[in-house]
Amino acid sequence: MAAAMVWLPWSLLLVSLTCQTSSFYVPGVAPINFHQNDPVEIKAVKLTSSRTQLPYEYYSLPFCQPSKITYKAENLGEVLRGDRIVNTPFQVLMNSEKKCEVLCSQSSQPVTLNVEQSKLVAERITEDYYVHLIADNLPVATRLELYSNRDSDDKKKEKDVQFEHGYRLGFIDVNKIYLHNHLSFILYYHREDMEEDQEHTYRVVRFEVIPQSIRLEDLKADEKSSCTLPEGTNSSPQEIDPTKENQLYFTYSVHWEESDIKWASRWDTYLTMSDVQIHWFSIINSVVVVFFLSGILSMIIIRTLRKDIANYNKEDDIEDTMEESGWKLVHGDVFRPPQYPMILSSLLGSGIQLFCMILIVIFVAMLGMLSPSSRGALMTTACFLFMFMGVFGGFSAGRLYRTLKGHRWKKGAFCTATLYPGVVFGICFVLNCFIWGKHSSGAVPFPTMVALLCMWFGISLPLVYLGYYFGFRKQPYDNPVRTNQIPRQIPEQRWYMNRFVGILMAGILPFGAMFIELFFIFSAIWENQFYYLFGFLFLVFIILVVSCSQISIVMVYFQLCAEDYRWWWRNFLVSGGSAFYVLVYAIFYFVNKLDIVEFIPSLLYFGYTALMVLSFWLLTGTIGFYAAYMFVRKIYAAVKID
Repeated sequence: MAAAMVWLPWSLLLVSLTCQTSSFYVPGVAPINFHQNDPVEIKAVKLTSSRTQLPYEYYSLPFCQPSKITYKAENLGEVLRGDRIVNTPFQVLMNSEKKCEVLCSQSSQPVTLNVEQSKLVAERITEDYYVHLIADNLPVATRLELYSNRDSDDKKKEKDVQFEHGYRLGFIDVNKIYLHNHLSFILYYHREDMEEDQEHTYRVVRFEVIPQSIRLEDLKADEKSSCTLPEGTNSSPQEIDPTKENQLYFTYSVHWEESDIKWASRWDTYLTMSDVQIHWFSIINSVVVVFFLSGILSMIIIRTLRKDIANYNKEDDIEDTMEESGWKLVHGDVFRPPQYPMILSSLLGSGIQLFCMILIVIFVAMLGMLSPSSRGALMTTACFLFMFMGVFGGFSAGRLYRTLKGHRWKKGAFCTATLYPGVVFGICFVLNCFIWGKHSSGAVPFPTMVALLCMWFGISLPLVYLGYYFGFRKQPYDNPVRTNQIPRQIPEQRWYMNRFVGILMAGILPFGAMFIELFFIFSAIWENQFYYLFGFLFLVFIILVVSCSQISIVMVYFQLCAEDYRWWWRNFLVSGGSAFYVLVYAIFYFVNKLDIVEFIPSLLYFGYTALMVLSFWLLTGTIGFYAAYMFVRKIYAAVKID
């Protein structure tokens, strides 16, 4: 199933171009029509907490279990996300109300949690865990009603309705721990228009829950598994004492409401954001600022270059030419191969692989084919696309390696196929060992890890070798000037030409262009939010490419004007300077936004952040390198070299 996911975006794109939009549904998420009293299955996904970053299976806690536990077959993305979708004993029928029903009750006897179970439940509540359920692939949400008008004298306060993903396992009040043991499900349905002689069908369009904590004494249960909820607010919550056994009922009620929301728009409620206007303004601001600055930089560079080229091409005064300084003087060394050409070409090949993968994923997601309703599809598609983009990474690395006078193409291909993926796999394996130790569902199972290794060495490695072979055989890049045999002496450089200063200067503009989007991406990753603004992300990605290219050209121009021809590695490092700011922002986000205090969650955060920063450095460094390489070849082709 997972192997077919990579071809899904392309087939969907073809279908969408040939079919009408009104009749197009993504396979696997087509609407399900229910008749009256048809069973609507409630499934559990996982338990999550932004404090620990460790997801757990639903039945890792002593919840009521059905007679037979059945796990859904997950795709690769769901496994990597820690999803373990399983059936639950909730009995929900379409458009059928239930006032109060007892779960896992035999002869109205309450459930007894032993000391060990009570301690585990109390620990999860203290760690602020949320429970995630789904009905007809819709995640459960808790409604939060906030008053947008703070004036206490105004009786007509407007309520700002927001939704929290999942529901809280429990809460703490006055140092006592309470469990939400009663769930009031509110499901919204849309009645489909049918002909007169046909039976009405219904579609689920929203899934809400109101969690409550009701102590054992206030719940009256009979032998038919029915119960009576206490009236008013006289009841007390169900306390969980971690030092002794606890008796309680797990109960639920079901309420149905008709809704005007159509099935195609049912995810809009979950994706509603309170700060959408801020997002719009910030994106527009980034676009204006970046393109304004890019325009100014382009004008300065073009005017300066025209002046330089005109001066260099003058043949009137030979003495003036001899006394010139600037980038023309290093023409005999500017294309001299750098140190470690194999490693440089391998890193750039991996950067091309990342660039192609990210571009395709964002574009396909922007078309709506990798929405949150296709659970795990985004990560699955990204993994497979990275494997298949190895042919492009290998081709670009092979051609560049030959241009840099390399001759060991087999070793270069192996380096390209294993250097970056090997670092990623190594870090993930170490982190996975810690997650295994915590018995978290976020740990990648051993068979999945073997499957990923087989994909790496069975798909990516051969494709990189194939691309590298053809890239190495292809004619190398045509450099416009010859390289001298004896290297030119490099003059002493000013302080602002220091490599770290260059990284700080070059990283500001690209990071400023994507700063706001980075906040939403971090929220989606670390706070279990849905990320769906792929149109914004595609625009930000284009801005990032433009700004990285512009800054890289400016930095290499300054470096060549200072008569320093060692630009290959320096430009690659400096162009990825925005990755340094991403690291600083990640530390700021950890300190100010997250409430992580334990060692292993902190290790996970900084481990995965290191992978993000490394990948972002490779991506932006590759974009800047190729922009600078094209620029250098262009300017040296425009001057007359004696």
